[in-house]
Amino acid sequence: MRLLIAPDKFKGSLTALAAAEAMVRGISQKCPGAETVVLPIADGGEGTAEAICAALGGKWISVAAQDPLGRKIEARYAWLEDATAVIDMSEASGLWRLAPDERDPLRASTFGTGQLLSDALERGARKILIGLGGSATNDGGIGLAEALGYQFLNSSLKCIPAIAANLPLFARIESLCQVPDAEIIALCDVQNPLTGDCGASRVFGPQKGANAYHVEVLNAGLSHLADLVSRDLGCDFRTTPGAGAAGGLGFGLLSFCGAQIRSGFETVAAVSGLEEQIIASDIVLTGEGRLDPQTLEGKGPAGVAALARKHGKPVFAFAGAVADDPRCGALFEQTFAITPAGMPLEEALRNAASLLEKSVAQAAHLFQPLTA
Repeated sequence: MRLLIAPDKFKGSLTALAAAEAMVRGISQKCPGAETVVLPIADGGEGTAEAICAALGGKWISVAAQDPLGRKIEARYAWLEDATAVIDMSEASGLWRLAPDERDPLRASTFGTGQLLSDALERGARKILIGLGGSATNDGGIGLAEALGYQFLNSSLKCIPAIAANLPLFARIESLCQVPDAEIIALCDVQNPLTGDCGASRVFGPQKGANAYHVEVLNAGLSHLADLVSRDLGCDFRTTPGAGAAGGLGFGLLSFCGAQIRSGFETVAAVSGLEEQIIASDIVLTGEGRLDPQTLEGKGPAGVAALARKHGKPVFAFAGAVADDPRCGALFEQTFAITPAGMPLEEALRNAASLLEKSVAQAAHLFQPLTA
């Protein structure tokens, strides 16, 4: 019996790799003779670099960078043998870097992500994949652009800091750098435009600390940025699907770096050989922190299930919680909520690895009949 272990991250508790390792331990308890293949997945959000690095045997590059509020940190990105760099924007500019009372999208910057990108370019990267997800920012990518050499001038032609609070003050954009030679691909699976009711500020701003007034200030600021980019750089990506990802970083990468936006899951699946591994397996196990209707909108476990179904392979899903939605039941052979009824969330997060291991072990008796 060959089982493919392909979970996404369990947000707030387990990386995709840690989740896969817990699942393997559960399998080994009840099916000691089973062959297990570990292939962590991601959809362009947090954990994308780790998933690709684990699948392809890359190495980690550590860089001195800045967190969203400009504090010095050590951040890392993955480097592959073919001179491909894989960067999670959340590594330097993620919400996890801030305490809840520090969240401030008017001042949070993507400058640190720009530092990682700059380091990869200086190292000679020919392709750079950037996962857009988990951001603390709403700056439209101006922080990243500043790190690459762009300047943002006010009406007095004075260079001012590239933070979202200053967006209304921008009067001109000047570039002191060339568009990077490397192929830059932004990975995400959201379709949000830069501005408007479905844009970065109104949809995602509140979870980053913006109140109702700040949401409208941010939305107007990004609209003004798009106008300046159109005038000074000759491009307009404000309505491009995914432009609003990561607080508008999708827009920034398109505008300042000549990037492309691609499906995060499809890209990770392609570079890691996910479909080939599914074909070679008897059973597929996947999972994430919560299975709900959002799972069906392009997230990793849904993508895994679709590929497994395509090739007639049974797929089981494990999650901290499973929403009561018949579509989830139709997508997977069976779903399992690993959190016992009544367990407080903090306790469940703290013990996620052992809960996942136990749940997989308890479900293992279902796998044998499917390979008989």
